[in-house]
Amino acid sequence: MKRLLILLGMAITGCTSLPMIDAPSLNQNSRINYLVLHFTSEDFAESLRLLTQRTDNPVSVHYLVPETGDATYDRRSLRIHRLVPENRRAWHAGRSYWAGADALNDTSIGIEIVNRSACVDDDPETERPSPEGQTCTLLAFPDEQIDLVIRLATDILDRNPDIDPVDVVGHGDIAPSRRVDPGPLFPWKRLYEQGIGAWYDDETVSRYTEKFSADYPALPRIQQALNTYGYLIEVTGENDVQTRFAVRVFQMHFRPGNVSGQIDVETVAILYALLEKYRPKLINDLSTRGEPPWPGLD
Repeated sequence: MKRLLILLGMAITGCTSLPMIDAPSLNQNSRINYLVLHFTSEDFAESLRLLTQRTDNPVSVHYLVPETGDATYDRRSLRIHRLVPENRRAWHAGRSYWAGADALNDTSIGIEIVNRSACVDDDPETERPSPEGQTCTLLAFPDEQIDLVIRLATDILDRNPDIDPVDVVGHGDIAPSRRVDPGPLFPWKRLYEQGIGAWYDDETVSRYTEKFSADYPALPRIQQALNTYGYLIEVTGENDVQTRFAVRVFQMHFRPGNVSGQIDVETVAILYALLEKYRPKLINDLSTRGEPPWPGLD
C-alpha cells in the first residue's frame, strides 16, 4: 500500500510539472525602471479609500506612507501600507513622460505620502491653466514620516538596481502641467544623502554660474536642456506655459527656496550641473557658443 501511494504521488507530480531548463538570456532587463513619489493631498483615511476602492476616477499605488499626527490614522507607530504588489501595475502616474518614456505606470513603482498639500487653479473654469494662476498650500513632512520613506525607497532600490538616480522622480517631474507633488518642502537633498535619487554638486553649479554670467544659453537651448534631463517640453523658443510649468517643478525638486517658474542663472546652472553629472554623453549637444543671450534673463 505504501509503495502504491509513492507511485501515485510520483505520477501526479509528473503530470503537473514541466520538463524545464533555465538558460538565462543576456538580452533582458528589469520591468521596473522608475520610482515615483507623490503626496496624497488628503488625510490617511481618505487617501486609503481613494487608493483602494472603486471610484469614478480609479487610482492606486504600490505603497502608502501615513503621516505623524493624523487623527484618521489609529496606530501608535507609522506602518507602510502595501496596496499593490510590485510585480503588478498600479495606476498612480497617469499621463506621464520622463526621458523618452511615457505611460510610466507600466515601468514604475509608486509611493504615496500622506500630506495635504495641493495646488489649485484660481479660476476653476479656465481652459488654459498656468503656474501663475494657481494657489498652492504646502505643508512640511514630519521627520518620522520621511525616515520611513527613506527606508522604503532604499529597500526598493536595493531590489531594483536598474533604477538610476535620475529616475527617482516626483509626480510633478513626470507630469509638470498637472502635478507638483511631492512639492518644494519634500527633502530631496536629504534622500540623496542617503543614496536615493539625484542631486547636483555645488562646485559645478558655481562654475556654470560664472560661465553663464558671460555666455548665457538661448531659450531654445534651455528648453532642450530640460528635455535632455527628462522633462516633457517642446523646443519653441518662447517662454510659454509649458516651459514655465516645467521650470517650476524643476525648481521645486532642485531649487526649492525659489519656485517662481521663471528662468534665471541659478536655475540653469543647476540644470547643467545635473546634466554634466548624470547625462554627460548628452551635454555636449548643448553648446552655448555663438548664441545670443535671451533678453530679460537675470
